[in-house]
Amino acid sequence: MKRARSCAPSRSELMETAFTPWLSLGGGMMIGASAVLLMATNGRIAGISGLTSRIFARSSDGEARGVSALFVLGLLLAAPVWLLVSGDWPEQWVPSSPVLMAIAGLLVGFGAVFGNGCTSGHGVCGISRGSARSIAATIVFMTAAFLTVLVTRHLI
Repeated sequence: MKRARSCAPSRSELMETAFTPWLSLGGGMMIGASAVLLMATNGRIAGISGLTSRIFARSSDGEARGVSALFVLGLLLAAPVWLLVSGDWPEQWVPSSPVLMAIAGLLVGFGAVFGNGCTSGHGVCGISRGSARSIAATIVFMTAAFLTVLVTRHLI
């Protein structure tokens, strides 16, 4: 008698990460180009937490709010544009509960406020500007990410 296979991925499938070098290179080039374009045209750092908070800030001027809103809108439209180009939605599967994801989101938000910027602001823009504070922040959050993966995938 054949056993029915569950729709949920196995533990070994959860551990796999599909590396797509050309898509990764293209995505990295677009992230870099958007950061350079935002800095060159508006003198603003492409840190997503800063851009998002600028949309909702009371003291933000209209131009800064508009530019920030357009940048964040571009991020949100990435998946629908991918659908138009490729004919299929980007494959995304997060093996976690909504409660755990909400806690993770709060921790990331706290970290962005506490670190005076997010991974995109420090990692992409800060390092390229040679900011010592951004280099230190990137080392800290990348180390935390490496340790989190090590603990959750190999020790627990």
